Amino acid sequence: MNKAELIESMAAEAGMTKADAKRALDAFVASTNKALKKGDRVALVGFGSFSVSKRAARKGRNPKTGLEIKIAAKKVVKFKPGADLQKNVK
Repeated sequence: MNKAELIESMAAEAGMTKADAKRALDAFVASTNKALKKGDRVALVGFGSFSVSKRAARKGRNPKTGLEIKIAAKKVVKFKPGADLQKNVK
C-alpha cells in the first residue's frame, strides 16, 4: 500500500474527505518526526511504538575490495509492533 492508497483507505474508514485524510496523515508523520528527532518515543497502544536507538561505530568490509572500513555511529529508528497488530497479522 502506498501513500495515496493509505489516504484513500483512511478517508473511507473514517468517513472523511481524501483531503482531510491527507492532512491528518501528514500531521501524524510530521509530529512523529519531531518527537523522534527530540529522542522521544511514540507509542500507539495496540499498534506499536517508534523509538530512536543508537548504533555504535563498528568495522566492516568493502565487499568489492575486501578492505576493512570504519562505519560511523548513528541513530536509527526502530518500530516494535503491538500485541494487537501482531495478532491481526497472523
